[in-house]
Amino acid sequence: MDRAPDFAASLQQTYSVLRAGFDAEPYPPWAVRHDRLRRLQSLLRTHAAEWAEAIDADFGGRPPPETGLLELVPSLTGIADALRHGPRWMRPRGAPVSRWFLPARAHVLPQPLGVVGIIAPWNYPLVLAAAPLTAALAAGNRAMVKLSEYTPTFSAVFAQRAAQAFAADEMAVVQGDADIGAAFSALPFDHLLFTGSTGVGKRVMAAAAAHLTPVTLELGGKSPAVITPGYDLVHAARRILFGKLVNAGQTCIAPDYVLVPRGQQAALIDACRAEAQRLYPEGLRSPDFTSIIDHRQYSRLLGLLGEARAAGAHVHALFDGVQADDLRHRLAPALVCDAPATLRLMNEEIFGPLLPVLAYDDLAQALAHVRSQPRPLAMYWFDHDRRRTAEALLQTHAGGVTVNDTLLHFAQDGLPFGGIGASGMGSYHGRWGFDTFSKLKPVLYQSRLSGVGLVAPPYGQRTRWLMKLMGRL
Repeated sequence: MDRAPDFAASLQQTYSVLRAGFDAEPYPPWAVRHDRLRRLQSLLRTHAAEWAEAIDADFGGRPPPETGLLELVPSLTGIADALRHGPRWMRPRGAPVSRWFLPARAHVLPQPLGVVGIIAPWNYPLVLAAAPLTAALAAGNRAMVKLSEYTPTFSAVFAQRAAQAFAADEMAVVQGDADIGAAFSALPFDHLLFTGSTGVGKRVMAAAAAHLTPVTLELGGKSPAVITPGYDLVHAARRILFGKLVNAGQTCIAPDYVLVPRGQQAALIDACRAEAQRLYPEGLRSPDFTSIIDHRQYSRLLGLLGEARAAGAHVHALFDGVQADDLRHRLAPALVCDAPATLRLMNEEIFGPLLPVLAYDDLAQALAHVRSQPRPLAMYWFDHDRRRTAEALLQTHAGGVTVNDTLLHFAQDGLPFGGIGASGMGSYHGRWGFDTFSKLKPVLYQSRLSGVGLVAPPYGQRTRWLMKLMGRL
């Protein structure tokens, strides 16, 4: 029996309840928004251990401190930022008026869009639902959140707790598979934010186009780390491996490959091996090392590694001992050198603990390689030369950049987070998230005194004289 009409009707009903709620209060005052943010904050704090336990179960092994550090803390920090600055974000923003229209006045009014959709991925199911939800609620919207079917334990717990904290016409959580996700994307939202793969992002955008729903797409890509000549390789290895190995590399902004000066690959490999074993002294058995989310992703990564070996690439294990655990889908980290450019490993986002290392002869060659690739979600530049760093930032495109470290730009509420080109479109976090989920409505207040009549028909010599005068500016 076809269940499509059932879940489509259910999704439409959920959406309709949220729409009715918004229509009854299209511009909630700050007190209402503040209350919703406080409830979200309390929801996250009160059930912190529950989130970590659920995500650990879904991954088959993710340390609770990692969930706390990478998901709970940035979620709560973002809410605190919105609570602190939300009243200022709401205020009408003064705007200049052209001299020919004085003494008219103008401002920009931030206005809630209505009902927004948020599609969260499996790799960071808490923060990538909570962060856009924070922005949507701060901007005065109602929200409908679709959680991933690949984190069913977390999704069920979050849906249950959210229903206890929010009314049905304020916020709703949807669970389900790809069919439900497709139907969700086709709802007539006022804005739709999707975080996930490029392939699914294209389908989401196509579904949203039927209603001309604007979209924010947070995708991914192959984010480079560039180590410049003379930079301390031990320091670079420490920063790069942290960004690569948290969540076992299942991070959309994880370093996807490293560019290193030719002749320094061996030293980098040694530094990375020492750092990996310092971080995870028990290797693959370390309780602090995260499992691959499921067998499908685990098999994909093994396939990438097998293809690389078959093509003659050199694989350098960073852990001693066992390198893979099929039962718990755990995969040890490895650096891959001399991999042919045609391999999937070199063209697809890896999303796991494998890290290709590419040698370059000079920085011009390294920059040319970065520019030759689809524009990534992140770039990591390791350099103490400020002038050279500034030049590299001007010559390359990326969704965001951290200099001399990895991942940290994501955690800054004062910076917009978003992709460019193949890595996405639009941005959020902090005020940028508030603006994404707002209509910045331009408003002009005409005065009693107006010169419009001077250029109104019938057109004559005076009109031509005024046009000539105005055109000189």
